[in-house]
Amino acid sequence: MGRNEVEDKVENVVDPEDEHNGDPGDKKLKQEVGEISVERLFDDQEVPSWRKQLTMRAFVVSFFLSILFTFIVMKLNLTTGIMPSLNVSAGLLGFFFVRTWTRLLEKSGLLKQPFTRQENTVIQTCVVASSGIAFSGGFGSYLFGMSKRISEQSSDTHDFKNPSLGWIIGFLFVVSFLGLFSVVPLRRIMIIDFKLTYPSGTATAHLINSFHTPHGAKLAKKQVKALGKFFTFSFFWGFFQWFYTAGDNCGFLKFPSLGLQAYKYRFYFDFSATYVGVGMICPYIINVSVLVGGILSWGLMWPLIENSKGDWYPANLKSDSMFGLQAYKVFIAIALILGDGLYNFLKVLSQTILGLSHQLLTKKLSSELPVADHSSPKSSQLSYDDKRRSQLFLKDQIPPWFAIGGYVAIAAISIGTLPHIFHQLKWYYILVIYIFAPALAFCNAYGCGLTDWSLASTYGKLAIFTIGAWAGASHGGVLAGLAACGVMMNIVSTASDLMQDFKTGYLTLASPRAMFVSQLIGTAMGCVIAPSVFWLFYNAFDDIGVPGSEYAAPYAIVFRNMAIVGVDGFSSLPKNCLLLCYVFFGAAILINLIRDRVDKKWGRYIPLPMAMAIPFYIGPYFAIDMCVGSLILFIWEKINKSKADAFGPAVASGLICGDGIWTLPASILALAGVKPPICMKFLSRGSNAKVDKFLTSQG
Repeated sequence: MGRNEVEDKVENVVDPEDEHNGDPGDKKLKQEVGEISVERLFDDQEVPSWRKQLTMRAFVVSFFLSILFTFIVMKLNLTTGIMPSLNVSAGLLGFFFVRTWTRLLEKSGLLKQPFTRQENTVIQTCVVASSGIAFSGGFGSYLFGMSKRISEQSSDTHDFKNPSLGWIIGFLFVVSFLGLFSVVPLRRIMIIDFKLTYPSGTATAHLINSFHTPHGAKLAKKQVKALGKFFTFSFFWGFFQWFYTAGDNCGFLKFPSLGLQAYKYRFYFDFSATYVGVGMICPYIINVSVLVGGILSWGLMWPLIENSKGDWYPANLKSDSMFGLQAYKVFIAIALILGDGLYNFLKVLSQTILGLSHQLLTKKLSSELPVADHSSPKSSQLSYDDKRRSQLFLKDQIPPWFAIGGYVAIAAISIGTLPHIFHQLKWYYILVIYIFAPALAFCNAYGCGLTDWSLASTYGKLAIFTIGAWAGASHGGVLAGLAACGVMMNIVSTASDLMQDFKTGYLTLASPRAMFVSQLIGTAMGCVIAPSVFWLFYNAFDDIGVPGSEYAAPYAIVFRNMAIVGVDGFSSLPKNCLLLCYVFFGAAILINLIRDRVDKKWGRYIPLPMAMAIPFYIGPYFAIDMCVGSLILFIWEKINKSKADAFGPAVASGLICGDGIWTLPASILALAGVKPPICMKFLSRGSNAKVDKFLTSQG
């Protein structure tokens, strides 16, 4: 089948906005197109050399998109810690900006190099690497958990290190690159021999490939238009809400939409465009799990435990005391997170060991792994695609000596530097981490290829407990554990991200060298952009890390208390708190076990313990926003599923991006001392009566 015939079929695939989407003939046509070899579509397009894939325009666009996505990730980090995948948004916006750029140059006759899918992949890789530092950098977890503000909310108020732009940038530069060098030599084994799927990387590659077909470009233009509309709406909605937040607990963010009694236990809709968008992107089970966790904790458990004050804990304690109700909120959430993390760690580790054993015993690396499906009737097309992709993937080698030498050199610099940033983190702690890190990075990258699940935070928690206990309380074990968590998280997180990008590059014919260089540049950008954005938030908003505030940074106190438990044990917990922790730790393992053992048809309705744990500390208000997003998407799918599938992610991304980027002018206004003009507050009948009485007396 020739390229022209293929393109004719692609052009004739029915657009999601057409009225005959449900016609059986259309479905047959889509099925035919699905059977076409992807690489035959691009047969007459020359693949640029790896240097030509790394264009200046790609990195200029990547830089500005990195700033945008870092603001979004930082806001999510400091509010709830829930992080949806932004790969689709990065790929879509990268395509739009460079395509617009090249069109303008083409019209003026100045275009020297056309925009290719390889360049699109470079942009997506760079943006995701850069914005990923905002997560792995721990600005909402281990790094902010070191601060005095968070330490004052815990039982250990002495062991702290306040954030400073200089040491944060230095810390990230010495720990963020090791993961990239640790798995580079294994790229052929993971991608070609084992044929690991890396679902997110594969989905991103299919998206980028589709953009660069005639029909895909047409659809992408419509998706960008939808994203732009909802970006504008979300941005101005954030601006509108800002006018009514002149004081504490003011504005739409604190609107008691379900009544004042429900509001007391944080059940309300806070009109957040961000979390409505997150709800549209996250699977339904995630959103339902978060809501179930909120109902279980704030609707049932905390009111019951509160009624036992004076018996279970002293009645005269402040609401945020770690010896009172706050301890139950934090430590039961930790128990759920650790139970879920331990189960998934052992599950992925066992799958990794079984998969590797199977590969090594049979010595048929390319065909025996269960995740690789070779039973497809499209074997001729697949073999053509695989041959073409493998040929180019292996063309630009990254020498093993370069990867090993880079790892050793950066590890040596890191071992010499980190003890000067954290004197509690001894050089031999770091050496031990770096000896085991490549094996753990491989396990995480392999497990991510099988399940699409990165366990970076779980490996980080493992480092918290081991290094914290090794250091002990008298030698700053809390800070040592948190710093070790940062070292480990950065290594294993960047390793799995790089392998995801290699998979995307493999499927789009992007050079591994170009992918590696793009990841290095993106990581370097992130090491500067992420701390700068955090520093802007930290100086602009005085209530970051304060319980009940908009930017409560819930995982900061969670990670710090994990470190305290690792060092001091459980002796300071209030009555029955440890018993409840054991119960919920066991429940998390049991729920996961049931999910994996029952039929998939029923297992998908069982809540996820990790998601249930999130509202235990901060409340269920954001879960209501997310469920509203789910409801919007559900209704849309019932009305027009193909249109919802095509435009749902674009609409959700617009809502998230618009509200996220509004934090930039909001931060600048706060730094400049400009305050909103109005405080819109909703009072109880009793409070209203007092206000009326006061106004009457003044009159």
